[in-house]
Amino acid sequence: MQAEQLKPSEKPERERIGNRVEIADTIAMKELTMKRLLVLTFLMFLVGSVAHTQDKAGHPDEHVVVKAGSIKWGPAPPSLPAGAKAAILVGDPTKSGTPYVLRVMLPDGYKIAPHWHPHDENATVLKGTLLIGTGEKFDASKMEELPAGSYMRMPKTMRHFAAAKGETILQLHGVGPFAINYVNPADDPRKK
Repeated sequence: MQAEQLKPSEKPERERIGNRVEIADTIAMKELTMKRLLVLTFLMFLVGSVAHTQDKAGHPDEHVVVKAGSIKWGPAPPSLPAGAKAAILVGDPTKSGTPYVLRVMLPDGYKIAPHWHPHDENATVLKGTLLIGTGEKFDASKMEELPAGSYMRMPKTMRHFAAAKGETILQLHGVGPFAINYVNPADDPRKK
């Protein structure tokens, strides 16, 4: 007795559906594997790009140590009122796209008129007290005290003003260029 040969359309319904499910499962597994491979490739590219960008931004693969006693203070940039001192710890705050860390020493009573920056400003108070306020007019009643150990981030273009209570040392970090734009051009020390 010979087994009957069934045409595909005559195969039992369960067998035809089972084959379709197996084929669909195989296709789904291949698609999932491809998606995982694409995600992995993208992540490897991203990590490589970030590492390459940091190298180009002036961060050589070396350890940097700056001890407090070795900091060389000099005059602050001319965009700040006279009396402040500054020290660049790493990077170049004048170069676009370059990370930097710098310190600024402000004497007691020092004031910075309302201004803004083209990039976010990140500041840590290391000594003294920074008084900070937001707005286009200097208003001491709107200032908040940031004692030593405090941190603040001022978003780019936000108008703000500052003062020092006691000798105050700030550590600023960000990505260059570091620039100060005064709300009232007459307050800009570079124009006096």
